Amino acid sequence: MDTRTPLIAGNWKMFKTPREAARDAAALAKLVQGVEGVDVMIAPTFVCLAPVAQALEGSSIALGGQNLHWEKEGAFTGEISAPMLKAVGCSHVIIGHSERRQYFGETDQTVNQKIRAALDVGLKAVLCVGETEEERDQEKTLNVLDKQLKGGLKDISFSSGDDTLVVAYEPVWAIGTGKTATDEQAQEAHAYIRQVLAVLLGKELAKSTRILYGGSVKPANIAQLMSKPDIDGGLVGGASLDPETFSQIVRFQ
Repeated sequence: MDTRTPLIAGNWKMFKTPREAARDAAALAKLVQGVEGVDVMIAPTFVCLAPVAQALEGSSIALGGQNLHWEKEGAFTGEISAPMLKAVGCSHVIIGHSERRQYFGETDQTVNQKIRAALDVGLKAVLCVGETEEERDQEKTLNVLDKQLKGGLKDISFSSGDDTLVVAYEPVWAIGTGKTATDEQAQEAHAYIRQVLAVLLGKELAKSTRILYGGSVKPANIAQLMSKPDIDGGLVGGASLDPETFSQIVRFQ
């Protein structure tokens, strides 16, 4: 198996005030202090980024944005740019999350523009892909992954040994539902994603790219998921909101 450092990422979605977020970030930093062999990232809401960055100072936890706009600045009321995320202390940004696709009209084309914007300022892009329950029932999972990866990464080049792309496989039917893909379902999807990445980016980059699983990840299932050869971490939603629970996921080994 290729040595890819696991990444456990927490997507806090639309939860926590700035004060609550800073408190929980500080608590998490204490709980995971000294944990080795795993990278940790949390993505709070935009208004919480500055206080959370401050709370994480001196810790090894990375900070991520939940979304961004593809332009550097301009008349885009309510939007946040890549340079702004970078300036507030972010190293990562989640792009194309299924909730953005489902509720806010995100397309493979806008995902592509956003990845370019992130890379331009040196942010690591966490590209989310995944099928709906209907698409899985119709056995279209691999077609959907193929389309989203090719559309999202179209005409973007990465240099050898680059660590600026993370892919998160999140079956839409498993997000916030309590349902989790079986280890075999998740591994099949992850292996296919790596196969597509090999075509798009080359075999070496595909081998080194981390692919996370997202969809009702919790302390009870993380170790089993991580035992699969192509699963390199988790994009954790609800279970990342409690520092104690999330720290248990981080300490899966």
